[in-house]
Amino acid sequence: MFASMKALAPAAIAAMAVGTLGLESATAKDRLAAGEVKVIAEEAFVYGFPMVMSYAIYYESFVDTKSSQYKAPFNQLYNTARVYTPADTAVVTPNSDTPYSFIGMDLRAEPVVICNPEIEKSRYFSLQLIDMYTFNYGYMGTRTSGNAAQCALIAGPRWKGKAPDGIAKVFRSETAFSLGLIRTQLFNGADLDNVKKIQAGYRAVPLSKFLGRAAPAAAPAVQWPMIDKELAAKDPFTYLNFLLTFTPATGPAAVEAPMRARFAKIGILPGKPFNVRALSAAQKEELEAGVKSGLEKIKATIDTLGRVENGWRVATSAFGDRAMYGADYARRAAAAMAGIYGNDASEALYPMLAADSEGKKPDTGVANYALTFPAGSLPPTKAFWSVTMYDGKTQLLIDNPINRYLINSPMLPDLKKNPDGSLTLLLQKESPGPDKTSNWLPAPNGPAYIVMRIYWPEPTALNGAWKPPVVQPVKLESSANPAKSE
Repeated sequence: MFASMKALAPAAIAAMAVGTLGLESATAKDRLAAGEVKVIAEEAFVYGFPMVMSYAIYYESFVDTKSSQYKAPFNQLYNTARVYTPADTAVVTPNSDTPYSFIGMDLRAEPVVICNPEIEKSRYFSLQLIDMYTFNYGYMGTRTSGNAAQCALIAGPRWKGKAPDGIAKVFRSETAFSLGLIRTQLFNGADLDNVKKIQAGYRAVPLSKFLGRAAPAAAPAVQWPMIDKELAAKDPFTYLNFLLTFTPATGPAAVEAPMRARFAKIGILPGKPFNVRALSAAQKEELEAGVKSGLEKIKATIDTLGRVENGWRVATSAFGDRAMYGADYARRAAAAMAGIYGNDASEALYPMLAADSEGKKPDTGVANYALTFPAGSLPPTKAFWSVTMYDGKTQLLIDNPINRYLINSPMLPDLKKNPDGSLTLLLQKESPGPDKTSNWLPAPNGPAYIVMRIYWPEPTALNGAWKPPVVQPVKLESSANPAKSE
């Protein structure tokens, strides 16, 4: 799970200025009833929020070659042969468990084929496929298809061909552009060379190259509009209009046609400019009010994702495909704000700490915390689990003297248990001392954002039979004190 765009930070959006809105005629404003612009603007903002967030990642990762976060051009696989650190700032709430491999796919001219080498059964990996709506539309990997060498074909909405021999499965993206994320488990620092060898075996090529045939005619060049936090905050509907050119209301998206007809009444149309001049002064105020209320709706929806268990918010239906979301666009937007590109719960579950045992939001500037897993009650998983610390203000990883951003299950042999077999993790800004460093998860001097990840969770994690333990605050002068190893 990771979310993008500090560019779309709530404070920036809330301060948004109205950009350029474009109605089809100068008299269109007269056909809008009082209050209608606000209602439509709120609906459109909520609908488009995750799409604009995702476009920001596309732009930095696959378009803007000058960006420090640039990966590779479309249809070319890029391997990050390391885990994420505080230096990675393009996205927030990044996973630091598994080195990523990325591919931005342009599926207009032809499909893309993605292959993995044979991977040892003890190592988890997954290929997650995400369209421009931010729907997860397919998986390949340990949980779904195993670790044997295999190839999948990724097709766009207009492809009508037949899968050739050597293709294990065909995945169909609703949108012309798509994203593939491969996560490869890293056991420890000494394991990195093994991960690099696996990554070198991943392949992503256009179908024509996979078949050894001539490539079809290239799709038209795209004029990608620049995006940064100011532009995204000022004019989200301009970006939505651009994105709608690649996300037509056809196929499964045909259910959106009535909603998009409403959007068109205020100038939200594929490929059209967004010009505010056609609106009256009162309607401009409604537009701003609709955007602000849309933002508040998204933020409020985050607080309804899933169930709260011992202060942790556990959402089993935050991320998924179109069928899972249905018409609940607020839930889709809230999931993106909380952590865009999150996995389906069956692939990974993300308990997020909402409150400590006293009902307060975690703040490691004023308290240390102890997270104790009772004996025999570690997160139930068929792969691995982790607890990752982020700065509560930025949701970025924390610079710290031991360069530790998480504690995960591969580290268990090095962690100290209590005499009763329980395991206490120390969540605090300052070192608890050399005898307790093994259990220390460094924290910020201020609000903390703490996320648990359970990859390939057992049914007990999904149905609530297992619950994350309560996080206990500890006075700063009295650190949590796990006993020495048995």
